[in-house]
Amino acid sequence: MSLLQNLTPDVRLEALTAWLATLNVVDTASARPASSDASFRRYFRVNVLPEHQASLGATLIVMDAPPERENVLGFVKVDEMLIHAGVSVPRIVATDYERGFMLMSDLGNTTYLQVLDHDNASAMYADALEALVKFQLTSEPDVLPEYDRAFMERELGIFTEWYLGRHLKATLNDKQQLELKAVFDAILANVTAQQQVYVHRDFHSRNLMQLDAGNPGVLDFQDALYGPITYDVVSLLRDAYVQWDEELVLDWAIRYWQHAKSLGLPVNKDIDSFYQDFEYMGLQRHLKILGIFCRLHYRDGKDQYLADLPTVMDYVRKTAGRYRDLKPLVRLLDLLEDVQPQVGYTF
Repeated sequence: MSLLQNLTPDVRLEALTAWLATLNVVDTASARPASSDASFRRYFRVNVLPEHQASLGATLIVMDAPPERENVLGFVKVDEMLIHAGVSVPRIVATDYERGFMLMSDLGNTTYLQVLDHDNASAMYADALEALVKFQLTSEPDVLPEYDRAFMERELGIFTEWYLGRHLKATLNDKQQLELKAVFDAILANVTAQQQVYVHRDFHSRNLMQLDAGNPGVLDFQDALYGPITYDVVSLLRDAYVQWDEELVLDWAIRYWQHAKSLGLPVNKDIDSFYQDFEYMGLQRHLKILGIFCRLHYRDGKDQYLADLPTVMDYVRKTAGRYRDLKPLVRLLDLLEDVQPQVGYTF
């Protein structure tokens, strides 16, 4: 019996096994878990039947994405867009949209997170940023939903509800609420003024696969939007799962900026202004992540994400501490977390 069949009474897995059997492409008994995910999606690796291996490879990935929870149509649409842009992504072999099943090519086992080190990071990030630029260069308005102010404001609300409210058990008084709103308004004023391109939204080390050719393979792009140009750059370089010296991050960010500008992408023409855009966008993303990681723990029982909170909070504190209109956030966190304030410089 296959792994899928052994996991009864899981009705979805039984249906997925039955669907795979109708395709006559893979050995359903070979199914084994391929990766874990922060979403409701599940992935399994399956062996391809010998007669199809020449065209499809030795293994394929099957995705189980409950349609009421996950955006299968979005995955297919953005997959085609990335292929058109020349980015390495899974090729779709078969889909059942109604039930949220998909069979696709296998980009391997090796994520960026598993292999990144100080010796290879510059080369691997150069590959990733080149893939990102390819995608950004194909950007057009009205193709993907807009990553607008209301959307980003809702994301900041996740921080307020789940990190401050649930994790720290804090109830803000009127003055604190006004101060936090002023910080949010400063962040949103910056990021909504940035030029817009296609945004992957989770462009980081767990969603990039190391490939021998066409590096990297890009995954988890189904929620892509049209939004601020610095979003994916800061997602990659200030990753919640791996942290680098700020001098390295600055160097990589400048290299991206120079390359993007030379190709006509709408980055801020001034490097200091670009880097401030990068910082404010990163702060918006990291505040959201603090809330999401806490929600994954308290609501969904995925406790492993709490271990990454210190890295994300370090980004938040360092960035907010560098700008006058963001400093009230540091003071609020100092108070709520009972941390002694640090002396630093303000720009």
